[in-house]
Amino acid sequence: MALSIGIVGLPNVGKSTLFNALTKAQNAAAANYPFCTIEPNKAIVEVPDIRLDQLSAIVNPKRIQHAIVEFTDIAGLVKGASKGEGLGNQFLSHIRETSAIIHVVRCFESEEVIHVDGSVNPLRDIEVINSELILADIQALENKISRLEKQTRGDKKLLPQLDMAKKTMEHLNDGNPASTFKEHESDTFIEMTKDIRLISSKPMIYAANVDEDGLETDNDLVKAVHKFAAEQNAESVKICARIEEEMSGLSDEERTEFLATLGVSEGGLDQIISHGYHALGLISYFTAGPKEVRAWTIQDGWKAPKAAAVIHDDFERGFIRAEVVAFDDFIKNEGEAGARATGKLRTEGKDYVVCNGDVMHFLFNV
Repeated sequence: MALSIGIVGLPNVGKSTLFNALTKAQNAAAANYPFCTIEPNKAIVEVPDIRLDQLSAIVNPKRIQHAIVEFTDIAGLVKGASKGEGLGNQFLSHIRETSAIIHVVRCFESEEVIHVDGSVNPLRDIEVINSELILADIQALENKISRLEKQTRGDKKLLPQLDMAKKTMEHLNDGNPASTFKEHESDTFIEMTKDIRLISSKPMIYAANVDEDGLETDNDLVKAVHKFAAEQNAESVKICARIEEEMSGLSDEERTEFLATLGVSEGGLDQIISHGYHALGLISYFTAGPKEVRAWTIQDGWKAPKAAAVIHDDFERGFIRAEVVAFDDFIKNEGEAGARATGKLRTEGKDYVVCNGDVMHFLFNV
C-alpha cells in the first residue's frame, strides 16, 4: 500500500512551489498569479528512510527500494469553489482518491507575492478552504441520500446507511468536517461513504508556509495555525516551500548541511511524510537480502499474514510463519546470521503483530 497525499489551498500560497520541491521535478507551473496550476499534477516520490541505508551497508544488495508516496496537486480553491467559482472545484475528485490532505497556508508577509484576498490571514484562509471542502461533501452526500432513499424501498437492509447519511448531513450542515462526526469510524459510516469518499473525513495536515526568516522561530501566524490544528486534532508542520524548491537539486548530505545553516534539522518532505504516516497510522517493515533491501508500508496493528500480503497475496494465503529481527538487533548484530547466533531472530506465527522496523522473512506454501 502506498501513502497518497493531496495538496490543497488558496491560489498563490505556495502549493505548486511545494509540489515542485517535494517531487524534485519542475512539472507544476509556479507563478505569481492565481490559478497557475490548471491541471491536477501527480508525482510518485520515494519515502526518505535512513534505515534502508543502514540495512544496505550490511546486506550489500543489488538495489534499494524505498516505500513511495503519491502527491496530487490541484488548482487553488477559492470561496465559492463548490458552486463553480475558480478552477480548483474541477479537480476535487482527484483529492477524493487520496488518503490524506496537506492544506498549505500562507504564513509570511510579502509585497511581491499577491494574496487572492489582499491580506495574509491564515485562519481566514483555512476557514475558506475547509468550508468549500465541506460544501463539496454536502453535494456528494445529497446525491447519496437520494440514491439510498430509492434503494431502501426494495432493500430494508440499507436503512441503517440511510439513517447514517442523514445524521452525517446534519453534522456537515452545521459547518463541521466529517472527520469530527462522532460515528465517522463506525462500520456503517465507512460502508455508507466508501463510494463517495468524503473529503472532509480525511486526515488533514496543515502546512504553515513561511519565508526564510520564519524557519528558525515561529511567528504569530504559524503559532495560530499550530493552535488551530491542535484544537482540531489535526497534524501541523512548518515549511518554507521556496527553500525546499531551492534544495531540490542537492544531495542528501548537501541538504543536511544547508538546513543546518538555517537552524533546521529536518526538511519539508521528511516532516510531511512523517506526519502523514502518523495521521494514517502507518508503519514500515523491511525485507533484506542480496537482491534487494526494501521498505513495505502497512497499517500499524496488522498481523504477519496481512502484512505479508503487501508483497503478494500468495504470502497471506499460504502463510506458514515469519522469521523476524527487530531493526536495532539486525544492525547491532550485523545482519541475519549474527542475530540468529545471538538469539535475536524470532519465529512468529499468524497472530504476531508486526512492529515498525521489523526485518522479516516470510515462509509460505500455496
